[in-house]
Amino acid sequence: MNRRAFLHTAAVSTVALSASAAEARRVRIGFLGCSHSHGMPKVKLALESPDWECAGVFEPDVKYRTAAEKLGAKALSQEQVLGASEVIAIECDAKDRHRLAKAALLAGKHVHIEKPPTVTLAEFRELLALAREKKALMQMGYMWRFNPGINAALEAARKGWLGDVYLVRGVINTNLNAESRRSFGEIAGGTMYELGCHLVDPLVRLLGKHAKVTPVLRHDAKDADALADNCVAVFDFKRAVGIISSATMQPTAGAHRTFEIQGTNGIAVVKPLEQPVLTLDLAKDAGPYKKGGQVISFPPYKRYVPEFAELAACVRAGKPLAVTPEEDELVHEALLKASGMH
Repeated sequence: MNRRAFLHTAAVSTVALSASAAEARRVRIGFLGCSHSHGMPKVKLALESPDWECAGVFEPDVKYRTAAEKLGAKALSQEQVLGASEVIAIECDAKDRHRLAKAALLAGKHVHIEKPPTVTLAEFRELLALAREKKALMQMGYMWRFNPGINAALEAARKGWLGDVYLVRGVINTNLNAESRRSFGEIAGGTMYELGCHLVDPLVRLLGKHAKVTPVLRHDAKDADALADNCVAVFDFKRAVGIISSATMQPTAGAHRTFEIQGTNGIAVVKPLEQPVLTLDLAKDAGPYKKGGQVISFPPYKRYVPEFAELAACVRAGKPLAVTPEEDELVHEALLKASGMH
C-alpha cells in the first residue's frame, strides 16, 4: 500500500459513517446539561448535522441555557428531554454526570457522556451494567478517538510496524484563567482528570490492563487555590511504560500537545494533535512506510463530528460502537488511578 492509498483508507473510515447521512433518518438527540466546554459545540453540531434532530436542552444554569437558545435549541425540562429523545448527550459538570446518565439509561435511552464519565469506578460500573441491561449504547466523549494522526500511530503500533512497543508518552498542557481553574479544581484529580484523560485513553486502548499506576499531582502555579495543576502519571504495563503529563501554565500549549509511541523498529510522534501531523522514523520499511524519517499530514479534522457520526450510524443499524465497554472500563480505572481518585 502506498502512502496515498494509506491516507485514503484512513480517511474513509470516518467519511463512511456519514456518507449517506442525508438519506438516512435523523436521530433525535437531547442534552442533559451543556455547561461543559465541549457542550455548546456539540449542541451546535446536533442542530446543524443531517444525522441529528435536536429535541432540546435541559440546563439549569441560565447563562448556558440562554447560549443554547441563541443557537436555536429549545429549553426543556429534564423529563421533556428524556421523553423526546432517542439519544441523550450528558454535557454537565463531572459531579453530575453519573446521576444524569443513570436517569437516561433507566429511561432506555442511548447515551453520549462527556469525558471523564464519573468520579468513581463504582459509579461507572453501575452505568455499564445499566447499559447492558437496557441494551443501550454508551459512548464516551473522548474527542480524539477518531483523530487520524493518533489512529495512524496506533495502527503502526498494533500492526507491528514500529516493532515491539516499549514506551508511550503524551503531553497535554493548557493555560487556564481563574474561572477555568475553579472548574478544574472541583475534582481532586485536577488537570490529569480533566485533560490527561484524552491521552490516557489511547495509551490504555493500545497497551491494555496496567500492572501499576503512579500519580504525581502537584500544585505549582502561584494561584491561591488547591488545583492539581502540574501532573504526571507513570503506567507500568507488562512490557512497556506509559508517561502522561498535563500542566495548566503553558502559553501556546495547543501547538505542543504530543502523543508518541516508541518501538524497536522506530518511533511515531503526533504533534500537534490538532490539526494532526504524524512524524515517523523507522529503522526499516514497514507497512506503507519507508525506512527513515517521514512526515504525514491528514485531511482537515474537526472535533466531535466523527464520534457523533459513529453514534448515529450505530443507533440506526443496531450495532455496537468501535470501542467496547470492556475497553472503556480499563481506561476509566487507569485514569482514576492516574488522578489519585481510585
